[in-house]
Amino acid sequence: MSEIKWYAVQSYSGHENKVQRLIQRRIDEEPGEAPEEKEIQEVMVPTQEVVEIKNGKRVTVTRRLYPGYVLVKMVLNERTMHIINNIQGVIKFVGAGRQPQPLRDEEVNKLLGVETGEQEEQEDEVPFHTGQVVEVTSGPFTDFSGTVQQVFPDKGKVKVEVSLFGRPTSVELDFSQLKGY
Repeated sequence: MSEIKWYAVQSYSGHENKVQRLIQRRIDEEPGEAPEEKEIQEVMVPTQEVVEIKNGKRVTVTRRLYPGYVLVKMVLNERTMHIINNIQGVIKFVGAGRQPQPLRDEEVNKLLGVETGEQEEQEDEVPFHTGQVVEVTSGPFTDFSGTVQQVFPDKGKVKVEVSLFGRPTSVELDFSQLKGY
C-alpha cells in the first residue's frame, strides 16, 4: 500500500463539521477492513479552546484554527481523490498543480499537539495587546477609538489612551467594553 499522509481539503466556510461527518461516514462504511488498512483513515477539523469575554463573563468557546479547511489522513490515489472530491461541501484539495501536496510532519504534529495538550497555555489568552487600536463599545466613552497602553489579564481590564478634547487621556476599561481591529 502507498504511503499514508495528511492532506488539507478546502470546504465551504461553515461546512467543515458537515464535511468531516460525511468523510467519517465514508470511512466507517468501507467494507470489512481494519482501520489501519483503509485507504482513508482519519478526518479532523483542527480546533482550539479559547476563553472569550461575552457580556462581561468569561466563556470557553471552541474555535476552528483554519476556517474552510478539513484535514484527511489517507493514501493518495485516483480512487481516494475521487471519493473526497465528491463529498458534498468539498471544494478541492490544497496543493500546487493537479496533484495535492501532503502536509509536512511538523505541521501535523503542531496541529495534533494543539488539539491534545496545549490548552492550558491558551486558556489565559488575552483578546487585546499593547499598541492595538480598539473601539469602545459601551460606557461613557462609547464610539471612541484608542490605543491599548497596558493589559491587566487578571482583572480583565486594559488601559486605553483616547483623545478627549484633543488631549490624550488614559482610561481603564473592561475587556467587554472594547472591540479590537
